[in-house]
Amino acid sequence: MRLSDLTGSNGGAAKVEIRGISADSRMVKPGYLFAALAGTKQAGADFIDDAISHGAVAILTQAGLELDHGKAFMVADQNPRRRLALMAAKFYQQQPEKIVAVTGTNGKSSVVDFTRQIWENIGNKAASLGTLGIKASDFETRPSLTTPDPVEIHAALRDLAEQKINHLAMEASSHGLEQYRLDGVHLSAAAFTNLSRDHLDYHGSLEDYFHAKLRLFGDLLPPGSTAVINRQSDYYDRIADLCWARGIHILSVGDGGDLTWRVSDQGPSHQDLDIGYGHEHWTIRLNLIGDFQASNALIAAALVIASGGDANLAIKALADLKAVQGRMDFAGQHHNGATIYVDYAHTPDALETVLQALRPHAKGALSVVFGCGGDRDQGKRPLMGKIANKLADRVIVTDDNPRGEEAKEIRASIMKTCPKASEIGDRKAAIRQAIEDLQSGDLLVIAGKGHETGQIIGDETFPFDDAEEVAAVLAEIGGSHD
Repeated sequence: MRLSDLTGSNGGAAKVEIRGISADSRMVKPGYLFAALAGTKQAGADFIDDAISHGAVAILTQAGLELDHGKAFMVADQNPRRRLALMAAKFYQQQPEKIVAVTGTNGKSSVVDFTRQIWENIGNKAASLGTLGIKASDFETRPSLTTPDPVEIHAALRDLAEQKINHLAMEASSHGLEQYRLDGVHLSAAAFTNLSRDHLDYHGSLEDYFHAKLRLFGDLLPPGSTAVINRQSDYYDRIADLCWARGIHILSVGDGGDLTWRVSDQGPSHQDLDIGYGHEHWTIRLNLIGDFQASNALIAAALVIASGGDANLAIKALADLKAVQGRMDFAGQHHNGATIYVDYAHTPDALETVLQALRPHAKGALSVVFGCGGDRDQGKRPLMGKIANKLADRVIVTDDNPRGEEAKEIRASIMKTCPKASEIGDRKAAIRQAIEDLQSGDLLVIAGKGHETGQIIGDETFPFDDAEEVAAVLAEIGGSHD
């Protein structure tokens, strides 16, 4: 492809053939365009010479930089991050016919996976893309794509389209939105789940965090498409007002919304939902527990409807949904009948939601094992300690991903507001102790890491999987595991 096709200009760009695009100079090959983007630790401009030595024939960089590289064609832009995304979209060209995006603090992974499941249930070839990688039937699983660069995104979209996968649900993280990584994606609909404290180490304030999320509806979702919004969110009115102003249709989910639901009955591993949409009503057994899982499932159904799916089929498909890895995921049962769940809850709101959701299912004590990540928002640590102290009967504070911080200091910040907690730094030992303490009727949730298969200590990542640790303990002391 000619550089002029990517830039929309002629002149010298018409003579430059582009064979690939990368923002990583180490990945550059002959004929590539290198995007010299400003980073948090290093400037992309520092790697231009390296990219050219690897064969870069064009350089995308910030307008106003005084650069003189006669060996490559220079493309300057006031917003090179967004320009890179739009270039990647043009370079890879193909995308699935129906793409929906989901943003919010909690629930993104569950909603995109549920959306994929519903689409597949009603006969569409579908995929999900995000924290859990790319998931699709008959498609090679790929690693986590929570905030990939736009080149990775558009390459993945092309690969999915070539495999005739015509429906895709993808996560839209605040980092990805603020850094223009999703620009150029052709969206049919988008959803907002909720917003609570998270990533303030990056965004600085809750308002700035919200505005990053808002880009999905203010910039990326085209007029005439549909926004699915959680009617119970405190941010509903602000998002709805923006959507109305831009000519975006709204499909609200929850009490007082377009798609309503309530729990009519619940058991140890299911809940019966009375669902209403328009003039139609259904009673569906959802094989997931917790109000927040019901909300995630209904938001997924709404996305299917918003992107042209049949409402009756979409809602009936809820009965076949399976839990998402690491999201209120049943991990095993003690030989005395106590149950164990693994969940990704790593924010105050998520931990509160999970503990409140599990309380009705605990006939005995409700126990939780959790910690907080290092090099992240320190303010949420005492908040999570306070929540655990209030809502759980037994608490063990342990290590999450300490990263570059002293693990004992992270634990101390939590313990200050959780006097009932025991402190066991070694996560493996903490999980074992919590399981050994279980009595008949108790329920344990191991929170914070969910699907993760590694623990980051310092600069190293060590193999660690909460669900595997549960299975190992139950195999030894007696019990069954998923």
